[in-house]
This record gives sequence, structure tokens and C-alpha cells, in this order.
Amino acid sequence: MQACDRAAVEEYRIPGAVLMENAGLQVLDALHEINGGAAPLSTAVVCGPGNNGGDGLVVARHLHNLGREAIVYLVGDREALSGDARLNCDIAVAFGVPLVQVGDSEAAGLAALLARFEYVVDALLGTGMQGAVRGTAATVIRAMNESTTPILAVDLPSGLQADSGAVEGAAVRAIATVSLAALKTCHVLAPASECCGAVSVAEISLPSPLLDAASARLLLTAPSDVAAALPRREAESHKGSLGRVLIVGGAPGTAGAAALAARGALRSGAGLVDVVCPESVYELIGGAATEALVHPMRAGDDGALVATAAEMADLVAAANAAVIGPGLGTGTDAVTLVRELVRSAPLPVVVDADGLNALGDELVTVTESAGVRILTPHPGEAGRLLGCDTQEVQADRPAAARELADRSGAIVVLKGYRSLIAAPGQVTVVNPTGNPGMATGGTGDVLAGAIGALVAQGLDPFRAAWVGAWLHGAAGDAVAAEVGEISMTAGDLAAALPAAFAAVEETE
Repeated sequence: MQACDRAAVEEYRIPGAVLMENAGLQVLDALHEINGGAAPLSTAVVCGPGNNGGDGLVVARHLHNLGREAIVYLVGDREALSGDARLNCDIAVAFGVPLVQVGDSEAAGLAALLARFEYVVDALLGTGMQGAVRGTAATVIRAMNESTTPILAVDLPSGLQADSGAVEGAAVRAIATVSLAALKTCHVLAPASECCGAVSVAEISLPSPLLDAASARLLLTAPSDVAAALPRREAESHKGSLGRVLIVGGAPGTAGAAALAARGALRSGAGLVDVVCPESVYELIGGAATEALVHPMRAGDDGALVATAAEMADLVAAANAAVIGPGLGTGTDAVTLVRELVRSAPLPVVVDADGLNALGDELVTVTESAGVRILTPHPGEAGRLLGCDTQEVQADRPAAARELADRSGAIVVLKGYRSLIAAPGQVTVVNPTGNPGMATGGTGDVLAGAIGALVAQGLDPFRAAWVGAWLHGAAGDAVAAEVGEISMTAGDLAAALPAAFAAVEETE
């Protein structure tokens, strides 16, 4: 965004003051909207010395011109302002906007002053912020939060870093944020996103070629993306033409995982679903996923699968995609089977749950595989695959997802809040759907089955991964809307997939 701003001024000859005016007007519109369609009677605008503060000065001037009370609290010395921020400060003062300079002593009592306003506009710090905020700015941020007055943030809440989901120090907690021209990483990745409130994107007249050519670090899936990607069924379609998914999983005590993966695949459009399981749980899985073709195979004394890859070679050959691992167990035979299938199966394979446990940190099994592999780890599993702990993964989720994709050569779906889909040579995708109610056993099995079904129907595996993640989350959102988050189960999620598909099919 900083590069786009510079190019707009230098290459397109758009004065920076014009962009600043546009930004301020968009923030003013957002303030009207959250106030029920009219300008609030009183607003405190907290401005910093940079362009973000200049945007805030535009807001204050227009509020004053509408006859509303608007006071600017300028953190720093007015005489130190430069460029477009200085210009808009001079204009605001000429209009008669009250301006209070805030230093260390004033910052200490700022919370009480802000508490009397209807709203605070946070225009303190912008996209240039790096690291934790210190000094007077940190005190001002704490004062904004302590005032309990609703805060509207300009571009991003002060204290956040635009290109990170981390919160390293004091940060404004806004009820709404107006992101200028495009979303930033902090708007979509936790915990930073939790400071942003409702986020809207405001168009400030940056030339569209600049935005189109910008190198986005992340892509956010929209319903229209999913609608465009979904496979279309021909009138003469039949079960044999709509993809066949092979699921290898299930063991005593965890048979439901394989059944949920099968239900996820069936509800995601697979024409046929085969489940290979130990004979000890054959009837349980067959009863829970009645439409699937269940194939019982040899079990050991503990009831877990001991069949070899050679014994299921015909089923592998007949399938268009496979899902390996749901409820399979972690015994020696299971580990051997997973590694053999991951290494040798020529079809796309989704590796989930115990399949990931079987890999351990030996990614060579994946890098030497005969076909496309899709890994679907939660943060703990991702940490084991990378040889680090969960906290390191969560500290920079995009970096962890990209590293795992690069080291394994596989497509990676890093699950969790705002799941990330990464692949070598691709821009990482952020999935915006889903909710905390999905943090319950079995939901990952449903996702693995859904992705397998989309691959089997002919979607490019990377596309199938982000489409599957979006639909899976949308189904979870539909369940939460109906029964709440607390009582949601993975079975509810599988049952809600048809509604998610139907809704997105109606998207233009």
C-alpha cells in the first residue's frame, strides 16, 4: 500500500492532499453509518504526526463544518508536522477546529477528557508502525481504551503492525476500522484482527492498475471466488463421472472419524466413496455412513488395521483422490501403511489426523511422493512436522504455513481461526469463514473428506483446498446461526454442507 501511495503521487501525479481528502471523507461516511446515518454531536479526533493524522484532521474539519463538536488531540508538536499533514492541520485551524497538543503530561489525563465524547476517531499511527509502541503514544493508546468511548480507527487501530497478526504492545481496541484501499494483514489474522472491530474497505481513488499490480501477501476468499470455482454438473452426469474418493481410517474407539470423513466427502459431491477400515469397526462405520462403500480389512489383536498398501491397490487404482488418516491409529502397522501410501499412491492424497502423526517430522516421505499431497494440520501437528512447538507456529501462522509447504512440496491447510492455505509458488489464501463452535472433535475429518471430494471431481488441488475450507467454515457458520456455537457437533457440520453449497451457488 505504501508503494501504491507513492506511485499514485509520482507516476499518476495525484496530489497527496487529494488522497488524504478522499480518505478523510470515507472515514466520515463510516462514522455517519455507525452513528445511525448522521454525524455524531461530539467527536474527539486523536491525531499523530504522519499521514494517518492528516486523514484525521480532514475528518475533524468536515465534522466542524457540519456544526458538530470536533476537537483534535494532536500527539506531538504542531510545528513538527510536514507535507500534507501540515497542510491539513493549517486548514483545520483556519476553519476554527479546536486543537489540543498532547505531550507526556497531557496524555496522563486524556482518558477522562475522551470519556465525554460520543466517539473517538483513532488517527494516531498508520501503516509505518513497526514494533511495540512506547512513550507518549503508548500512554495515549491506553487512554483511548480506558475512556470506554467507542473508537473508529483510520486504516488500522494504532499499535498494530499492518503486515502482521501479532499484537506486540499497547493497541487500540476499535469497534470499527476503515481500511484505506485494501485490507492489511492485521485486519484478518488474530490476535490483531480482534482489535479491529467491523472492518470496511474504503476506495480513495488510487488508480486500479496500481492495486492490480501490487504483490499481495495474502488472498482472502470471497463467496464469488468459491462460486466461480465449484464444478458444474453436466445433464448426463452419473456417479462414476463425479469422482471417487478412497478413505483409509478408523480403529476401535475412533471409527467415527472415518465415518465423518466419508460423510464430508458425500455431502461435498463425490459420486462414490470407499472406506477401508479394520474389520473390527466395519459395522460401526457402515451404519454411520450408509451411502459409503465400506471395505473391511485385516485387523490386529488390538483391532487396528494391519492391512498393507498392496492389499488395497485395486481401490487406490479406482479412486480419483484419497484421504488417509482419520481415526486410523498410531501403531507400527498404521505408520508403515501411511508412509507407504503417501510415498507411492499416484493419485492426489489428503493426509489428515493420524496420517500426519504417522509422518512425524520426516517430510521426505512427502517430498518423494508420487502425486500431489494435501496436508491438513492443526497448529500442534504443524509444529511436529516442522520440528518446532505450537507457540512458534501461532506466532507467525502465514510463515509457518509457507515454510511447511516449501519444505514438503505439498499443499498445506493450516487449520484454526482464519485457516491458511499455502502451496509452493502460490500466494497464501486466508479463509474468512468459521467460528469457535467448530472447535470440537471430528470437524477436521469432515474438512478432509470435503477437500478429497472436490479434488476427485476435478478441481485443481490447491483450489479444492481453499474452496473446501471456505465451504466447511460456511457450514459451521450456518450451524452456529441455528443452534449456537456451544452445542455444535461435527455431525451437524456435515449435515449443513448442502446449505453452504446451495448458498454459494446463488452468488453472482
